[in-house]
Amino acid sequence: MKRWMRSWMAAIRVLLDTQVLILAHLGSIPSRIQQMLAPVEVEVNLSAASISEIAIKNAIGKLDMPEEETRNAIRELRVTLLPFEPHYALGLFSLPMHHRDPFDRMILATAVAEKLPVVTSDRIFRRYPNVKVIW
Repeated sequence: MKRWMRSWMAAIRVLLDTQVLILAHLGSIPSRIQQMLAPVEVEVNLSAASISEIAIKNAIGKLDMPEEETRNAIRELRVTLLPFEPHYALGLFSLPMHHRDPFDRMILATAVAEKLPVVTSDRIFRRYPNVKVIW
């Protein structure tokens, strides 16, 4: 890895959209995203809201990803879990209504509060001026 890339990677923290964890679990995450997340210098974060989303979708049959598989995916991606803090929730009041999905809105509020770029293929995330999107 080139030196400039190592120094850039050393400073990067990212927040995963729920879909990235699901795609990683299914083994269908794009290789360029997988390579970006692979270096140990990259701090990969996931909102607790994403775990809630997976649990609910699993319970209602929209997703087959039980708890143990979710835990394994979190471990394999070396994810740091972020709790959904009250000040993130308060940030929802000022977040534009581009996105109607409540879990995506919680992820967006977390990204804004923590100043984290979001790794997602969801194009709606790009409509938020205070959110950098990687993908």
